[in-house]
Amino acid sequence: MKSTLQSFKKYFWDINPSTLNKRIHSQFIIERILEYGDEKTFKWLRENFTLDEIKSILYKSKNLSPKSANFWQVIFTLNKDKILCLKKSSRKRQKLIWKH
Repeated sequence: MKSTLQSFKKYFWDINPSTLNKRIHSQFIIERILEYGDEKTFKWLRENFTLDEIKSILYKSKNLSPKSANFWQVIFTLNKDKILCLKKSSRKRQKLIWKH
């Protein structure tokens, strides 16, 4: 698995892919591939994680862009209202405490 993730280095630019553990870092791996991956990486994702695992991450992730979350919501026919990063409260910008 580590060698496979090494070949996906462009998706894990900020870390050393050889340090990733599929079970320990599953949320991070799934989020990155859903956000930035292509057909090849998604195929790898489906071979290494169950559909339920992928959907679970999609529902609870705060790290996916609304564009990616909407795309995967359509692909997996998920309930849009249950996807955390698509809720309005998750997309609101925090108010500035101090304006300078």
